[in-house]
Amino acid sequence: MDIVMFGGSFNPPHRGHRAAARAAIRALKPDKLLIVPDYLPPHKVLAPGSPTPEARLELCRRNFSDIPGAEICDIELRRGGRSFTADTLRELAERYPGADLTLLVGTDMLLTLESWREPEYILKNARIRAFPREGGDRRAVEAGAEKLRETWGCDAAVIDMQPIPAASTGIRAALPEGGGTELLTDRVYSAIVRGRLYGVRANLPWLRRKAYALLKPGRIPHVQGCETEAVSLARRWGADAYEAAVAAILHDCTKKQPLDAQLRLCKRYGLTPDAYERGSDKLLHAKTGAALALARFGVSETVAEAIRWHTTGKPDMALLEKIVYMADYIEPTRDFPGVERLRDLAYRDLDAAMMLGLELSDADLRSYGTEPHPISAAALDFLRRQRATNENQTCGTGA
Repeated sequence: MDIVMFGGSFNPPHRGHRAAARAAIRALKPDKLLIVPDYLPPHKVLAPGSPTPEARLELCRRNFSDIPGAEICDIELRRGGRSFTADTLRELAERYPGADLTLLVGTDMLLTLESWREPEYILKNARIRAFPREGGDRRAVEAGAEKLRETWGCDAAVIDMQPIPAASTGIRAALPEGGGTELLTDRVYSAIVRGRLYGVRANLPWLRRKAYALLKPGRIPHVQGCETEAVSLARRWGADAYEAAVAAILHDCTKKQPLDAQLRLCKRYGLTPDAYERGSDKLLHAKTGAALALARFGVSETVAEAIRWHTTGKPDMALLEKIVYMADYIEPTRDFPGVERLRDLAYRDLDAAMMLGLELSDADLRSYGTEPHPISAAALDFLRRQRATNENQTCGTGA
């Protein structure tokens, strides 16, 4: 049996790793290509904020699972401690008696292999196959393989492949800035976003694609308008424009689901709908949307709360909550009596706009014979009392 071991920190696993795995399978035609994420790399310190070994193992599953012949191996995670290659090769030799083992390494690993722990054991018991680095000197790699052959009498060679310009260090730096998507598979990037790994800020074009896929086509212009309006309001009132965009993009992510599906989502996410919500998918979508945004897209609690209250409002709303509520109400596709007044007021006095919006919503619902949710009345009452208190304080100061 021919077994190729492809180890590393995979922090995170990316398209370059996939290219190397495919090249190894094509060139070596092994019975197994074992992807072996380390528990603790012996040659370097993991970057601050790196995911747990278990999380990196799961990312590897997502990165390589569709490559025929590739298997994810948790041998180093189960062993714990520093992940020395010699120890792993010994375990693999015991697990697969008589197997021919090949160690797949990158350029840097090839050129430093003689400094590893027990290099003589590694080079005696495994063939070495190296893949060249993007922009690297192939002659240096060939020379490194030749040196190993001459010095140790081992089987060392370079795999012919076209490297992909991807490096985990650069990807980790790009993820908090909304970058990195082009170097990661969608399955890996989705898991990174969901788990809030590497300080990621979800790439907005990626997030739009994901969110729009959850909507009825006719709902998309409204969500696009809501995003534009939310960002504009955030800049006007000093809120985080990125978080405003994320909340607006996702605020209707469960809107198209009928009531029975909404109730199933409540059960899935451990939500308890109240008497009003149990009979209204329009009310319930705000609650289920917030839960889905947390679970699938790893949004912040601030964003989730803005989604949660964008339909009814609530007493003592945070700034982002008010912005998303108002953006949903006045975005450019909205057309109803009073909308222009509301749009103007939203940029002059946000609380006054909130009061007017709640009043208009109350009147609209009652005109259709629908009883508004009590929390909307409580939100309006809170704003009125707050306004009265502020005016009294201003008058007192002036006296």
